[in-house]
Amino acid sequence: MPIPTEPIGSIPRPSALIDGLQAAATGGIDADQLEALYTDSVRDTIARLEETGSPVITDGEQRKPSFVTYPIDGLEGLAADGVTIPFEDGHTRQLPRLTHGPFRYQVYADAYLAQAQETATRPLKQAVISASAISLLYPQDGIDGYTHEEFLADLKDEAEADIRRSLARDAHCVQIDFTEARLSLKLDPSGGLLRSFVELNNDVLGRFSVDERRRLGVHTCPGGDHDSTHSADVDYDDLLPTLFELQAQNFYVQLASEPDHAKVLATIKGTLRPEQRVFVGVIDPIDPRVETPEEVCNRTVEAAEFIPIDQLGTTDDCGFAPFGDDTSTARDTAFAKIRARVEGTALASRKLGV
Repeated sequence: MPIPTEPIGSIPRPSALIDGLQAAATGGIDADQLEALYTDSVRDTIARLEETGSPVITDGEQRKPSFVTYPIDGLEGLAADGVTIPFEDGHTRQLPRLTHGPFRYQVYADAYLAQAQETATRPLKQAVISASAISLLYPQDGIDGYTHEEFLADLKDEAEADIRRSLARDAHCVQIDFTEARLSLKLDPSGGLLRSFVELNNDVLGRFSVDERRRLGVHTCPGGDHDSTHSADVDYDDLLPTLFELQAQNFYVQLASEPDHAKVLATIKGTLRPEQRVFVGVIDPIDPRVETPEEVCNRTVEAAEFIPIDQLGTTDDCGFAPFGDDTSTARDTAFAKIRARVEGTALASRKLGV
């Protein structure tokens, strides 16, 4: 069986959609006109992903405002002064702050999946945000009449529903985006915050059967926004042993942009459990240069020196535009890189005799 290969999720939005979003924000176009732009963007994204030969595709997250905030799009009871995430180039992203409960998702990811299924002819995976990321909405000084424990109970229910709905809608797999994992070690080098995140996410994952968890995966990377990261300086040796304690079968691990591939692969080899598969990043979305299929092949063959073939897959380090307004990567570049990953993984499969 060939080595599996999957995208992470986001693709840069076409300029027509980005311009339309800006126009909609100022009343320049109405809801129906914006919906038409979304529909065209999703259709074009799916068609172009299928043209790359990718055996599994996504909708490119064309409709998501961002990979992290989609569940709270339209939620009342939010203030703008939440947790701030600094990136290496100096820019920041800020989460909102929850001001009252009970907490409920406003959007579940299966809505995006259902719309993509109207067009796609290949299996679709669906990305969802981790419970631990959404947990950052709750303020440190608490909320009157709504305890942290009550919030976490609501959050676990909502995160479970988000995953379960996509499974029920026949997603090929559901990928939990856990980019705050590496960041947590920057915020708390003791690892206490990371362990609390893993415990929270495992509380959600533990609600699924063994068979269901075979279709669940976790993505980790040091963040990617406007060609910058938030935690690439955190050593993977401090993250991966705890990460692989998550009760998921598939892991999508940023690797292409790491300075020492062999070091990271050795750590994965020492921590990966027999029932788990790791999709290693062989494409760097931040690098504007398009990798060649031969480069991807070589990176995949190198990974196979550490990871058993039946536990190995390939992916991109991160999404190409996790935030809807990120235009730092050209749309055409993203598709070219994905084609190189697909072709390079196929070359590696032939070279390795699988």
